[in-house]
Amino acid sequence: MKQRLDVAFASGPQGEHCLGWLYEPDGIGPFPVIVMAHGLGGVKEMRLDAFAERFSMAGYACLVFDYRHFGASDGHPRQVLDIGRQLEDWSCAMAFARQQDRLDPARVVLWGTSFGAGHAIVSAARDHQVAAAIVQCPFTDGIASALAMHWKSSLKVTAMAVCDVLGSLLGMAPVFVATAGPARSAALMSAPDALAGFLALVPEGLAFQNRVAARVALGILAYRPGRKATKVACPILFCICERDSVAPAVPSLRYAKGAPAAEVCLYPERHFDIYVGEAFERAVADQLAFLQRCVPTGLDERHSD
Repeated sequence: MKQRLDVAFASGPQGEHCLGWLYEPDGIGPFPVIVMAHGLGGVKEMRLDAFAERFSMAGYACLVFDYRHFGASDGHPRQVLDIGRQLEDWSCAMAFARQQDRLDPARVVLWGTSFGAGHAIVSAARDHQVAAAIVQCPFTDGIASALAMHWKSSLKVTAMAVCDVLGSLLGMAPVFVATAGPARSAALMSAPDALAGFLALVPEGLAFQNRVAARVALGILAYRPGRKATKVACPILFCICERDSVAPAVPSLRYAKGAPAAEVCLYPERHFDIYVGEAFERAVADQLAFLQRCVPTGLDERHSD
């Protein structure tokens, strides 16, 4: 019977733990495993379970985790998003997956969405043992995302980020900015569809904070993970929303062309539409087809007799 196990793995020099779920499909294994994490300020309960359940039903194990400082994972102060630390969490998640007896260390797939998709590109570029990668509505270029924001939002967020950085140097508590907010507000995502779309992913009853330490805004501006696509040797699927107002489609398409083994699926949706409804069904079907081509489970062979 398919099962979901609560797991934890250490990350960082202080041994903090990332907490997550390990989905194991029916069968004996060893199974190919998909390492999965969310985007900007997101946690695993925000529809990553929906994707993981579909992948598991198709014979793939899934390791779904929260970054340190977010969700169920360790890390204080809370809601501090550090790009370097999140990339370290990805590396430790991959190492943990490769150490599990029922998982195949030679068939590790990376799956990231939004900001996490940028991390998946960088991680796949760094680790040439990765079998494949899927990047959904990918954040690929901080400058492009900043230019997509209204200038009023950009000014407000930048001012808060500077205050947070200065305060952190003095040992003060973080200055928080909304992860998603109304149009033209002080929020990292303030496109007209951002607030409703982001919060719609939060399941009822989940204790969730729609905020992060503002200092990350300065790091986001300089983060251009799409540039690493040329170093991704494995097959990589770009699932791009054509009307994406958070992670613009044009730079993502440009970076995808530079990846040696890239495939592209385009959707006439906005950034948050791909997680639910018909858009979700189309995306997960395309992703499963890609997985079955590039990292087959071997289920057909095992049951052919």
